[in-house]
Amino acid sequence: MKKFIFLGCCLVGFLASKAQDYPKELKVAKDGSGNYTTIQEAVMAVRDYSDVPVNIYVKAGVYKEKLVIPAQKTKIRLVGENKDHTIITYDDYSGKGIINTYTSHSVLVQGNEFVAENLTFENSAGPVGQAVALHVEADRVIIKNCKIIGNQDTLFPSADTSRQYYVDCYIEGTTDFIFGAATVVFEHCHIHSKKNSYITAASTTAHQAFGFVFFNCKLTAAPEFKKVYLGRPWRPFAKTVFINTEMGDHILPQGWSPWNKNDNHKRSYYAEYGSFGPGYIAGQRVNWSHQLSKKELKKYTLKNIFSGSNKWLPETK
Repeated sequence: MKKFIFLGCCLVGFLASKAQDYPKELKVAKDGSGNYTTIQEAVMAVRDYSDVPVNIYVKAGVYKEKLVIPAQKTKIRLVGENKDHTIITYDDYSGKGIINTYTSHSVLVQGNEFVAENLTFENSAGPVGQAVALHVEADRVIIKNCKIIGNQDTLFPSADTSRQYYVDCYIEGTTDFIFGAATVVFEHCHIHSKKNSYITAASTTAHQAFGFVFFNCKLTAAPEFKKVYLGRPWRPFAKTVFINTEMGDHILPQGWSPWNKNDNHKRSYYAEYGSFGPGYIAGQRVNWSHQLSKKELKKYTLKNIFSGSNKWLPETK
């Protein structure tokens, strides 16, 4: 009898351990050659609050999914086969039924320590109003070698508690197409305007030392567009800084704009250092913007920008 009890306990223990044996690597392929045919299925298969990174490899293809990375799905690394041919797309927009700006996303990231590489995030709704391609609420997020494509409100780094790092990315849109309250660094990114309008609309809060910071980026537009502003303050304490950025002739000499007719710009902080190209003409920026001194420039490091209550320094390789 004792022998059977012992074997039964062993079997229960074995089954319990197997139940916790979650995969550390998953593959998604539309042709059925992976573990799943949709990215959402693979995300939901990841252990809740994983204490180790989980790689989800996505084979080239167009994945029409309104993808959500829930808050409990942490440490996911989503890797596409090729950024030009691995596309996550959806076509919601504000005003489509009950959809608004906050729910128009093609991809919503809520799980902390999310990493994405070699992917395109797209909102394919067209120029119909606010239509978010990538909405990120999570903290300690890295987006690397990706394309983020849309029109108005393309990229929404939304939460004031969120820190995000975009490197070697291509981001395009029309109006306020990089907007939100997060602390965000864009490094070596190509920012492309598809309309005479505004690139950024930060809503940084009063307690944040940094908002949007662009390092060594490139700003372009089609030749017919010549009236683009670097940004306007969505909220009173908006912060946006461009450092060593190449600016095409689509950028207006004044650089920055108020938000409609309110006074948000009087408490915002808009600054540049080392801007170059035809979009920067010394002495012609609005008088409420700033040109950083070399001393002020020294505080713009990843370590300082991302310090927070729990220090985070993303890998730069």
